[in-house]
Amino acid sequence: MRSMLRQRPPRTLVLVGLMGAGKTSIGRRLAARLGLPFVDADQEIERAAGCSIPEFFERYGEPAFREGERRVIARLLDQPLQVLSTGGGAFMDADTRALVRQRAHSIWLRAELDLLVQRTARRGNRPLLKDSDPRETLRKLMELRHPYYAQADITVDSGDRPAEDTVDRVVESLQAYLDNEADTQIPETRAQPAAVQS
Repeated sequence: MRSMLRQRPPRTLVLVGLMGAGKTSIGRRLAARLGLPFVDADQEIERAAGCSIPEFFERYGEPAFREGERRVIARLLDQPLQVLSTGGGAFMDADTRALVRQRAHSIWLRAELDLLVQRTARRGNRPLLKDSDPRETLRKLMELRHPYYAQADITVDSGDRPAEDTVDRVVESLQAYLDNEADTQIPETRAQPAAVQS
């Protein structure tokens, strides 16, 4: 029997991690498991820009893309409860991280380098891997981005196993996180009688 949450998550679930970590495939399955809508931030960015992400990079450059990405994610976090998959660089932005921390629960899907190389080789629409050694680029991205991803609320290893097994681990880790969060909520302080002035 597949793992299920005991309660509806109180906030949107935001998946972060490097390209190839499985944010979209795991995100779709997680959303279906929880009965929530799934939203891919990259697809929303392409819809807003009217072109693909590789085309956007080529026309306007990465800084303009990151600015648009920041605005789109902020808009998506204003929407009702959902599972939101973000691009690999989104969580690097301090404003986006702060917004996610405020409005959502973040889940880092962590994967080994060999697996990322294998998965990203299947798709040719990765602007940061274009005209470069993909393995070395991914290694450098891991070095740069992992400290930021580590700030996510939950970390789950996305290994080379059936996607539903990874979803099970995400659900179990999320339940443990929510239980712990409930246990650490500070109860409201009872009103104390006013001190008597002598």
